[in-house]
Amino acid sequence: MENTLSKKNVQAKPKQKAKLSIGSVSLILLLTFLALVTLIPFLWMISASFKTNNDVFSVPIQWIPKSWHPENYSVIWDRIPLLTFFKNTAFLSIIITLIQLFTSSFAAYGFSKMHFKGRDLLFLTYIGTIAIPWQSYMIPQFIMMRQFGLTDTLWSLVLLQAFSAFGVFLLKQYYSSIPDSLCESARIDGLSEWGIYRKIILPLTKPALASLTIITFVNTWNDYMGPFIYLSSTENKTIQLGLKMFVGLYDAEYALIMAASVVSILPVAIVFLAMQKYFVEGIATSGMKN
Repeated sequence: MENTLSKKNVQAKPKQKAKLSIGSVSLILLLTFLALVTLIPFLWMISASFKTNNDVFSVPIQWIPKSWHPENYSVIWDRIPLLTFFKNTAFLSIIITLIQLFTSSFAAYGFSKMHFKGRDLLFLTYIGTIAIPWQSYMIPQFIMMRQFGLTDTLWSLVLLQAFSAFGVFLLKQYYSSIPDSLCESARIDGLSEWGIYRKIILPLTKPALASLTIITFVNTWNDYMGPFIYLSSTENKTIQLGLKMFVGLYDAEYALIMAASVVSILPVAIVFLAMQKYFVEGIATSGMKN
């Protein structure tokens, strides 16, 4: 009996492996198909950037242009001050990302590793602001910035986005996965709270910080409504506002818009690819507790 059972188990294992391999292959094929579907708009944008305005919306779609126009990528720099827009967007994205990393990580440390009266209530109140739509306090914010004399300046956007409730929530969930015994041991050894935060917490939370870096950088780089409300002069505009300058009163230069759009997404792609490993790890482990 034992021999027959062992033979059946040996025969069953290859079948299970075959089923798993077939399922894995099917999943890979499905994900590959979905990834290709997601890439279709980007492929169309790249193709349109090498066309003339009349050929961009031709039917059927010409995925490979009949005549290539690489000069579109040189024309966009002369038609509008694109370099200035790049500098403004890079300034906002980098400064806001750095400030949010500091403020969010510091606040998350206080909410997760320090104990004080009303901590949980204060955290829930602060996180609850995520549910408030920006349109409801958009006008009061603008009035406040106008009274401070910060309208049509990049610093108005920096000040408004210096704090992030989502960033605090993301990092707090990750900090909660770090054992409190590490902090208690450091306190016994005489390390200050600032030292615990800088020497223990931050080195252990690189994936979460990378995730917040990507999210904040991409959101700031692609922001349109904020710069549209607060920035009016050409020298202060960002890339997203600059793309609109290709749209005239009676026509729009769609080929140049596509070329400028391709150039504008390159920094975002570089940042994401550079931190992709940490981004996936940070999102996957946020909220998990040891």
